[in-house]
Amino acid sequence: MQRIHVMLQVEDLADSVRFYSALFGSEPTRRKDDYAKWMLEDPRINFSISDRGETKGVAHLGIQAETPEELATLRLRIQEAGGKIDDEGETTCCYHESDKTWVTDAQGVSWEAFYTSGEAATYHAQQRGEDRQDGCCADSCCSESPA
Repeated sequence: MQRIHVMLQVEDLADSVRFYSALFGSEPTRRKDDYAKWMLEDPRINFSISDRGETKGVAHLGIQAETPEELATLRLRIQEAGGKIDDEGETTCCYHESDKTWVTDAQGVSWEAFYTSGEAATYHAQQRGEDRQDGCCADSCCSESPA
């Protein structure tokens, strides 16, 4: 079963953690100095916040697959939907190891389709042997200068 993902950039992480913990009736399932995430079952959502970006508000939306097979199905649907597609592949971002594909709709809204295979010790890691971060860590999700 898939799960909707919402990533917000916030001004004050501690204040936002207090707010969303009260709103969801639950403490974050993952908490770092610059990041918090709630994996909720009702509503079924992966809701995360970070104070890393300059622009505040919705950074991106996504659909989280529970299996690599679900991600393959999501990738087929992304191809059918069209839009600007970036198949990021295996990556480290937001303290997790994931396999990701990004698509941008006609309005410029970024959607991430991903499968998370495990936790990571760092917020992000350099990808593809390049001198910069790709995908999540290159856009408003993680960068200091969001696009």
